[in-house]
Amino acid sequence: MDAVAASPALKRDLLTGTEWTPAQLRDFFQLAKEMKAHPDRYRTSLAGHVFVLIFEKPSLRTRVTFEVGVANLGGSSIFLDHTGVRLGVREPIRDIARNLERWAQGIIARVFAQESLEELAANANIPVINALSDKYHPCQALADYFTLQEHFSDLRGLKVAYVGDGNNMCHSLLSIGARAGAHVRVATPAGYEPDKGVVEEAKRVARETKGKVEIFTSPEEAVTGAQAVYTDVWASMGQENESDAREKIFAPYQVNEALFAHAAPDGVFMHCLPAHRELEVTQGVIDSPRSIIYDQAENRLHVQKAVLHLLLN
Repeated sequence: MDAVAASPALKRDLLTGTEWTPAQLRDFFQLAKEMKAHPDRYRTSLAGHVFVLIFEKPSLRTRVTFEVGVANLGGSSIFLDHTGVRLGVREPIRDIARNLERWAQGIIARVFAQESLEELAANANIPVINALSDKYHPCQALADYFTLQEHFSDLRGLKVAYVGDGNNMCHSLLSIGARAGAHVRVATPAGYEPDKGVVEEAKRVARETKGKVEIFTSPEEAVTGAQAVYTDVWASMGQENESDAREKIFAPYQVNEALFAHAAPDGVFMHCLPAHRELEVTQGVIDSPRSIIYDQAENRLHVQKAVLHLLLN
């Protein structure tokens, strides 16, 4: 099933998650479902293809699922550790991109700055995939909504509440949720709201898909009746010096048993991991039977395999 791949409008980079239309997103989820159910049909999908993984930040799920995914599809990968020397320090990013396009068939990059991804994509005539940046985490959000589709069948009108910092994860849940027709509610402390441009773009798409985007300061208001309650760390990588201050500010936004009780009876808990138990979420919630964090983690593999197959075929 390659309906999305056949679309002439499909862009060959995945930098933000806003590249695909709602129709293309639906087709993508169908492809991911097919690839998860029948992995043997895709064993040679990327035979002879080499991918370069450039990581400026540490990783467990993202690195392992991409490396395993490439191998499952018959390709190979090379890991470039940039956690010590940032991209653009030793040599310009444009030169890195122009070299890599001569040797490899794709770049998977986990970076501090979204601008680094944009520069890689502008200078490399091969697909560039965002494996996390300061502004977006599209692969995670794609896996999250795919997981929700498995649990609830239909994403249209599904109430998804995100509680915490208006960060890259929040941005991607908004952008992709709007394309899926979900009802995305975000609750953050004042001053920690998601980027206004991201919110406006998501609202524009939601009007087309009959989804909905709402921004609150009250976590209870966001969570009430939600089928999915999502949170993330309060201080992302690179914000460690703000941890103490953020703990005080975000304490009322902890997803604990009292807050989770406002969710729908069939509501599930979600987290992109790694989690700080007893900070943004209590042990009782994250380890409860209603937590689907490991389903999310597993589906990173299947969704990213679909991304790789789609962009290279």
